Amino acid sequence: VQLQASGGGLVKAGGSLRFSCVASGFTIHRYSMGWFRQAPGKEREFVAAISWGGSVTAAAASVKGRFTISRDNAKNTVYLQMISLKPEDTAVYSCAARWDVSGGYSRWDHDYKYWGQGTLVTVSS
Repeated sequence: VQLQASGGGLVKAGGSLRFSCVASGFTIHRYSMGWFRQAPGKEREFVAAISWGGSVTAAAASVKGRFTISRDNAKNTVYLQMISLKPEDTAVYSCAARWDVSGGYSRWDHDYKYWGQGTLVTVSS
């Protein structure tokens, strides 16, 4: 079981990036998916989540309107589109999977079963 995230890098403030997280060893169908981030010296925090069917999404207040989560179950992939990036978005971003047949999502990292290794985003001012 693996979640492989890609798309990180160095970007200037105001720029955009798109993350992809590809699952292997299991199918993300029936899993809600989430993105979390951890900045240097800070606790891991919720970024965005999406229900297994994709009809319900949520985003942290700090990224709402700038970050969009989506998924393609046929490709076993979840995405995070980020625009208008700010220096405070600098962090390691990780995707995670949570078994959920209810159609919901979770903002709590302890609810997630599988985790990717994380990808670093550095936003310069």
